[in-house]
Amino acid sequence: MNSEGDLVLIYYQDKPAGYARIEAIEPDIKKDWYQITLLLLSIPAQTVTWILREEYVNGAVFTMGGQEMRLEKVEKVTASAELEDPETIPGQKGKDRSLKVIPLKKRS
Repeated sequence: MNSEGDLVLIYYQDKPAGYARIEAIEPDIKKDWYQITLLLLSIPAQTVTWILREEYVNGAVFTMGGQEMRLEKVEKVTASAELEDPETIPGQKGKDRSLKVIPLKKRS
């Protein structure tokens, strides 16, 4: 099951609608249902609590107000770029194939 701190993409009517972070997952009084507290990453940020089954938290389609919804986990991306074939980096030869950081210059 997705866990607290995970980032999810919220789909509304099968279209991406926004991102949220799972703040809390607590059992509901109904068996096999959970209260999922989400921090909607919008301006301004908002906190909502949805009551969902485990399969809905993990990406199964559900409805709210008759409209299809779905949560999709966003996988973490590492900052270091690893290429399958380092020979594809233009201008890089030899064993030192590190990428360069090019500073941006402010125009006057």
